[in-house]
Amino acid sequence: MLGSTGSVGRSTLDVVSRCDNISIFALSAFRNSELLLSQCLQHEPKYAVLGDLEQHKRFKRLLAVSSCKTEFLDTEDALEFIAVHEQVDMVMAAIVGAAGLSSGLAAVSAGKCLLLANKESLIMSGKLFIDAAKRNNADIIPIDSEHNAIFQCLAETRSRLPSSDGRFVDKLVLTASGGPFLNTPKKALAKVTPEQACAHPKWSMGRKISVDSASLMNKGLELIEASFLFDLPGDAIDIVVHPQSIVHSMVYYRDGSVLAQLANPDMRVPIAYGLAFPGRMASGAKVLDLTRQPALEFSEPDVDRFPCISLGRAALEAGGTAPAVLNAANEIAVAAFLSHRIGFQRIPAIIEAVLSKTSCEPAASLDIIRGADSAARIEAKKLI
Repeated sequence: MLGSTGSVGRSTLDVVSRCDNISIFALSAFRNSELLLSQCLQHEPKYAVLGDLEQHKRFKRLLAVSSCKTEFLDTEDALEFIAVHEQVDMVMAAIVGAAGLSSGLAAVSAGKCLLLANKESLIMSGKLFIDAAKRNNADIIPIDSEHNAIFQCLAETRSRLPSSDGRFVDKLVLTASGGPFLNTPKKALAKVTPEQACAHPKWSMGRKISVDSASLMNKGLELIEASFLFDLPGDAIDIVVHPQSIVHSMVYYRDGSVLAQLANPDMRVPIAYGLAFPGRMASGAKVLDLTRQPALEFSEPDVDRFPCISLGRAALEAGGTAPAVLNAANEIAVAAFLSHRIGFQRIPAIIEAVLSKTSCEPAASLDIIRGADSAARIEAKKLI
């Protein structure tokens, strides 16, 4: 479990606790040492990893006075070590942002089954990531609710990688809740607060992901992720706003059929699917009752009020390191918004400016990708 104390990590451990045949080999967190200790006491992993160096001494003390037998790893390569360990069958990649790239790439390079909740790692490295998985016969099962829904709808999901088949698929449709500002006038967006942006009407998520949902940058990022995962160009991927968050995505086939995956908005559903694939297991989520649901609504996104979708499309079309630049600029801008340093509408403005000021090149190696990521972060900080 890479990122066990975040919302996806906690949901994953909840699903695992309902299952007799899954054991936790290792847990990692960034700074929430108390919750990590609690998880170690409950699940008894062999190893625990904590990213924040300032928390290491404290966590060691907590382990020492507890009855926990978990070994704390504080080496520089600890995340990669647990991700590739020979005793590991599956890796849940739930670290938020670019920080999850190295460990996720290490997992697929070691031929592990990767449950991919960290979309940013694939967005940054794209073909490099997919090619590593193919070379090493690694499974990638997307855990984002939208991509997991497409994975379930595709007839080819029984193959080792979630590739679509262009001969049969006309297009993919990603659904978007629209976030907390779906009906907020454009002028009013200038005054929204981080607290309002993090108050998602349907999903319980971390603060960074909640802001991405509010700006619809999550859809710009998911568009890129879907293109790499399912091997389709951007013009074969649409986005529709669906406030009820019941239909999680759709696949349009060339014979006129449309397959959709429906469920209540609960991340335990895609997580359980990933853990049990190609079977099914209980998730603990409430069963969907369509007779008690309000009408399901669908509309086109307003890209004038939410330009991040267009920025995502532009980065995908530019290719190379452009998606890594987009992601890096977004991470810096969102952090600045959450710390009240910039307004909400400055997020897409900063991203667009960074994309225009940063030269992009083919994403041929991890060093090139990391260089583009670093340059974009520096430029974004200058602009802020």
